[in-house]
Amino acid sequence: MVKLDDKSRIEAEQIIKNEISAVTTNPSVIRGNNGCAACHVLFTVKEVMKVSEQDAADLLSEVLLDNTPLNDQFISMVEQIHMKARMMGVTFAIKTREAKDRYIDANFKNTLSELVSDASVYGTELLMRKLILSHIALNIAQNLGVDYHAATEELYYHMRKNDMATHEELMQAIRSLLTKRSVEKP
Repeated sequence: MVKLDDKSRIEAEQIIKNEISAVTTNPSVIRGNNGCAACHVLFTVKEVMKVSEQDAADLLSEVLLDNTPLNDQFISMVEQIHMKARMMGVTFAIKTREAKDRYIDANFKNTLSELVSDASVYGTELLMRKLILSHIALNIAQNLGVDYHAATEELYYHMRKNDMATHEELMQAIRSLLTKRSVEKP
């Protein structure tokens, strides 16, 4: 993990500000036709600071957690791109049934493999956190009618604003689920 010293924080914050401004001004700077605005900022931090993807994600989260106005600008950018300016999902809808089935099957297998790998490398508690947050984001996406990326960023925005409370609620849920699992085992 990257140590977030003052120099790194200032550099990451400036990169984030620049990319939010660039994307807001010209959404075509985002990689790919329907690329993710949040991922664009994340990968720019990664490339410019020459850190791993995980370290870039940590830097992005820490900077946004500590800078409420920047956090608000970030989520506003995500909402503008993913909720207002795009109708994501259209490209999938126009595929043939066979192409859709292949896409879903590949994602199904890849996701199961990734979850098993994460559990063995990082432990069950971290895997539970990932699954719970994914489920909450999916619920938000379905209830609001927005794409998953936007829902995830909205969730993280809420969690950063309510850091201690959401962390404690999440940890309580994980402990409860893991305790029930161990009690139910024969």
